[in-house]
Amino acid sequence: MIQPLAYIHPQAKIADSVVIDPFAVIHKDVEIGEGTWIGSSVTIMDGARIGKNCKIFPGAVISAIPQDLKYSGEHTTVVIGDNTTIREYVTINRGTADRWETRIGNNCLLMAYCHVAHDCEVGDNCIFSNNTTLAGHITIGDNVVLAGMVAIHQFCKVGSHSFVTGGSLVRKDIPPYVKVAREPLSYAGINSVGLRRRGFTSEKINEIQEIYRVLFVKHNNVTKALDIIEADFKPTEERDEIINFIRNSNRGVMKSFGNS
Repeated sequence: MIQPLAYIHPQAKIADSVVIDPFAVIHKDVEIGEGTWIGSSVTIMDGARIGKNCKIFPGAVISAIPQDLKYSGEHTTVVIGDNTTIREYVTINRGTADRWETRIGNNCLLMAYCHVAHDCEVGDNCIFSNNTTLAGHITIGDNVVLAGMVAIHQFCKVGSHSFVTGGSLVRKDIPPYVKVAREPLSYAGINSVGLRRRGFTSEKINEIQEIYRVLFVKHNNVTKALDIIEADFKPTEERDEIINFIRNSNRGVMKSFGNS
């Protein structure tokens, strides 16, 4: 299952069912799980921990050292979950002493030419379209879709089930369940299509929409909006997730379009 023209360091830990195509290069401190396919001309460097049934397409470079001048050679990793597909020429850098790892979840799709920088954390079931770029220390929740050519500023957070339109420049945190668009990046409604696809009921979608109307449509400041949401909406998992995300935002949350 390993082509003779591939180079695999003898100390790399490769499961028996892994397929490695010609001209791939696997460095020493690498672990690859069962059923994974490594395409030709892929480079997997020290610190890579790749799960089961992944597909890594030609030209991808996994676990290169961070593009960060503060990095001083410490032992860090890239962790990639099961059933994740990494398309052509994607680059994923390993962590620094900040988080010690860069992590990609299960069942993700990173399309061609995406870049994930050091110390990023990406949840499960995420889709990054072509040329999407994550700077360092970014946190992405589960079920997030980033359309093509999205660029995200370092230390930003993107909440679960959100959708970011193509070509967006993300400078502030994006709370869960929303769509964002325009320039500067602004609230454009909730991600109702994505929520329906993932089994959210109409009642739950309406609840989320009403919460965001208080926050983004009715011209309340953030403090007042959160007070109203806590007073007027019964506690639910989604309500509490929204409140906690906004209260714990270090960079601040993006605004509605009229207030940007």
